[in-house]
Amino acid sequence: MNTDPAVAEGQVETAGWSRDQMAQRVARDIPDGSYVNLGIGMPEKVVSYVPAGREVIYHTENGLLGMGAEPASGEADPELINAGKKQVSAIPGAAFFDHALSFAMIRGGHIDICVLGAMQVAANGDLANWSTGAVDAIPSVGGAMDLVAGVKTIFIITQHCTKTGEPKLVESCTYPLTGTRVVSRVYTDLAVIDITPAGFGLVELAPGIDFEQVRQKTAAPLTDLRHS
Repeated sequence: MNTDPAVAEGQVETAGWSRDQMAQRVARDIPDGSYVNLGIGMPEKVVSYVPAGREVIYHTENGLLGMGAEPASGEADPELINAGKKQVSAIPGAAFFDHALSFAMIRGGHIDICVLGAMQVAANGDLANWSTGAVDAIPSVGGAMDLVAGVKTIFIITQHCTKTGEPKLVESCTYPLTGTRVVSRVYTDLAVIDITPAGFGLVELAPGIDFEQVRQKTAAPLTDLRHS
């Protein structure tokens, strides 16, 4: 589906990317012919923004290869859901299988890219995306540990800061880790940032955002890669 998430008529445009614009920006970096797993939450939006002329095959760990976008109103199959229990569609040629085979695809290195959310990303690529360690936290990591260990490339899509203004891009994670040195690129509402041997590297700024704004909201050194 090729949908332009530009600001709708009558809405006020603000600096930075909206969640839909972030998802579209991620989709631009997914090569033609890729097999892709999408995490729960914001990553699920990416399925709606496959660029024109590309074929991307989306995988969900509950047993579907060939997941399509959210169905139109009145066209949903209540038994066709993704790992986040949201109703989805299936593209022509989609395949259904059991949980064991789905995770064999992940663990066997057959998925090219995984897009996940994050609570924290460290400058060395460490990822924390499932628990703050609080007593009432989510009880387990789910499939994320398998995904970061078995998938070739890990993209993160997340707000740059928490609701209380705390940076999510940090020198080292303070929350329980999902995986060590696994993240390749981070997409936030402010910027696209690569994980490099030297730490965080700015690749692209969102509209209306400057480098200094991103640097101040990143709790680790940030290098500007745009002119290197």
